Amino acid sequence: MTKPQVLLCLLVAAAALLLVAAAKKSGDVTELQIGVKYKPESCSIQAHKGDRVKVHYRGKLTDGTVFDSSYERGDPIEFELGTGQVIKGWDQGLLGMCVGENRKLKIPSKLGYGPQGSPPTIPGGATLIFDTELVAVNGEPSSKSDEDNEL
Repeated sequence: MTKPQVLLCLLVAAAALLLVAAAKKSGDVTELQIGVKYKPESCSIQAHKGDRVKVHYRGKLTDGTVFDSSYERGDPIEFELGTGQVIKGWDQGLLGMCVGENRKLKIPSKLGYGPQGSPPTIPGGATLIFDTELVAVNGEPSSKSDEDNEL
């Protein structure tokens, strides 16, 4: 190879490395991350596998693009926790959550929609960020106060 050809190969290789680095966003995660943003002082009702839960959420991509939100619709999602009715990141990330608690879930692609994504709003391989609020467990919207229990 001539010197210009070697230089061209090096430039092409460098450009390819930059493209790969740019494609891998800094906000991507490889494992589920759970951040508790608010937890009520009293937590008499927690979400367990098999419970019917009602959850408000806002789903975003790592660039901040909101792809879905129950808050805007005014209608929280209801499903049976831990049974595969939602993505694995939710089934795992909402376990043990108290009614009234707010969590931020950073969900890797493997626990979200995987390499296929969910076109057209969620690209393949996307890390998902959900702001969640547990509204009710098995129809119970909030725990009863100590005063109510004494009556």
